[in-house]
Amino acid sequence: MIKLFACDLDGTLLNLFHNTDKTILSCVDEVVSAGAHIAIATGRAMRSTNDHGFAGMPVDMLGSNGTIVRDRDGNLLKTFPVDPAALEDLLRAFPTICFDCSTPEGTYIRGTREQRAEVFRHDNLVRRIIMRGMRGPMNFTDMHFNQSDADVLKREVCKVNCRVIDPGLRDDLYAYLADHADKLVNAPFNPRMFEITDVHANKGAGVAWLAAHYGISEDECAVYGDGGNDIEMLKRFKHSYCPLNGTDEAKAAASKVIGHNAAHAVPRHIMRTLAADRAARERVHIS
Repeated sequence: MIKLFACDLDGTLLNLFHNTDKTILSCVDEVVSAGAHIAIATGRAMRSTNDHGFAGMPVDMLGSNGTIVRDRDGNLLKTFPVDPAALEDLLRAFPTICFDCSTPEGTYIRGTREQRAEVFRHDNLVRRIIMRGMRGPMNFTDMHFNQSDADVLKREVCKVNCRVIDPGLRDDLYAYLADHADKLVNAPFNPRMFEITDVHANKGAGVAWLAAHYGISEDECAVYGDGGNDIEMLKRFKHSYCPLNGTDEAKAAASKVIGHNAAHAVPRHIMRTLAADRAARERVHIS
């Protein structure tokens, strides 16, 4: 029996408009009614079950690439912070980059709101529309701009995000991360982003920790993801699934490729899994 379902959001659990809908919310209800857990494993900074269309639904949350783990009531359970010395060295090595530093309390940004927005203006129109849908309404109350390095270093930073437009600077950052691969890892959901965490932190580690917290074995977990920051999670678990729209790397990492996100492949697969588990238990009971 699968007792914990962990899903990426964009391109996976959410629909094509990057929202929840009746099918998705019904899936959540079915999981909870079956006595199982459903967890959102996302690169987004998810701090409340009210975020991203779940409207108080009982979902566990693994935000910022699984580095900030919360239960369905929003209680902070576990963090996987970046090593402070490694973070300080990164900030000093790249003083002009507008880094977003995600913490359990909020996102601390080295730069102005305008500087942060500027990097997204270089996308074409279609990409800007997609990114706007993924970000949804901006919650600026959790975003703290104009932070100095000293301000950032006071916090428990779990993930560092940025987009770098200048090709030379972008190559320098790639080279830096390659040289510091013993401390930091970059696992972005797409190549336009940098999503930097501690080398041992990823969605797979977060899901495994949450499962152990609830007394669930890794073989009793099913995970779903479609992109670069899902690969370690898809590799780790026996029951791992990538929708047809996922990247080639995510498909190769998963144990099975299922239908397309546009057809609600993930919530429908979860509901079929629950139905199969019920049927198996009934057969055992009858025998």
